[in-house]
Amino acid sequence: MRHVVLCSMLAVPAFADAPVVENVAVDGDRISVTLSHPDTGWDHYADGWEVLDAEGQSLGVRVLAHPHVNEQPFTRSLGGVAIPQGAEVIFIRARDNIDGWSDQLFEVQLDQDK
Repeated sequence: MRHVVLCSMLAVPAFADAPVVENVAVDGDRISVTLSHPDTGWDHYADGWEVLDAEGQSLGVRVLAHPHVNEQPFTRSLGGVAIPQGAEVIFIRARDNIDGWSDQLFEVQLDQDK
């Protein structure tokens, strides 16, 4: 079973109002991501997040089907994520329905002892 041991935000330029990954928890093949975004309704909201391996390959995408105007920050999970054996790190990036994928990557160091 894999567990999160360290999370950090890489320093890169951000879009205005881009979704922010606040926290990530990894429990085996289940990843839970806490996002914040100034959702205004259907016109502008965080609509997904993606798990990437160290090479930038997608391991899974969680689609967010509706705005979370009155629920900030919020956490949603994705199961069945096949993290490669021996992986030491994964990354999470978020998107919104106006600006698309953020350039911000949230780094998650994986505990190899669990």
